[in-house]
Amino acid sequence: MAIRGVLRIGEVAVRVLDLEAAVRHYGQHIGLHEVMREKDKAYFKAWDEHDHHSVVIREADSAGLDYFAYKVYDDATLTELEGKIKAHGLAVERIAAGVYPKSGRRIQFELPGGHLMQLYAEKAQIGNSMPTRNPGVLPDEGIIRGMGATRLDHVLLAGPNVTETTQFFIEVLNFDLGEELIDNDSGMQLGTFLCCSNKPHDIAFVLREERGKFHHMSFYLDSVQDVYHAGDIMGKHNISVDVGPTRHGITRGATIYFYDPSGNRNEVFSGGYIHYPDRPHLTWDTTQLGHAAFAIDNQPRPSFFNVVT
Repeated sequence: MAIRGVLRIGEVAVRVLDLEAAVRHYGQHIGLHEVMREKDKAYFKAWDEHDHHSVVIREADSAGLDYFAYKVYDDATLTELEGKIKAHGLAVERIAAGVYPKSGRRIQFELPGGHLMQLYAEKAQIGNSMPTRNPGVLPDEGIIRGMGATRLDHVLLAGPNVTETTQFFIEVLNFDLGEELIDNDSGMQLGTFLCCSNKPHDIAFVLREERGKFHHMSFYLDSVQDVYHAGDIMGKHNISVDVGPTRHGITRGATIYFYDPSGNRNEVFSGGYIHYPDRPHLTWDTTQLGHAAFAIDNQPRPSFFNVVT
């Protein structure tokens, strides 16, 4: 599939309570590389990402999400999407190049669930330690460390108006609905899993009364064995684990959920199916909630559904 339009998640910015504790967590334990520091912020990239950074942590009085951003194909695409977003009825703020470090111009808007989303086309690239000509298959020694996160994979966000948000992503941003969770009695959408690539999901939303809540950011690992290795890292460093290791019914991916020192939920994820645009979307209902969430023991975890920042 020729992927154009919205390409992938490019950046997630979260608030943390203790910057140095968070730097150790995301750097030493998850294995991200710190690429820049400001007074109250640190910027990270996963080892196999070429763009300058994908995770921003900011010290604040409360944990949670500041904003998230997706990279689009080119500047013309950014202009086209700005018009479509305005026509859909959302107010759009233009952000000049350079306001966000190493980044070209951006547009920002608030989703129906209260989350701030940005789109951009340009960000400086610093590579993954491997050349682009005759690159080989392994980076330099020491580049892969900790849990060995390969890339930032997706976010799951919680808030009201899930159906309206889902329609916006499908109708305006040209995402596909990969899977959904509905209430068995009413048919109401409780969760949606959306794709702009061949991944089983590139973003997901779950229904919650409070606006703008953050459920988790997910980091991709190369194999299920790497997921178990990440679990060993969590045990060694007494990292608080929410769920796992286990497997999702939705997306069919192997997973562990855990928390950073400020209570923001993280995930390591591997596997899942390949999505193509002609793949029919899958529907789960609440009679199979446990299996949809955790397909090994089929047991829904209250913390997984109730804890957000």
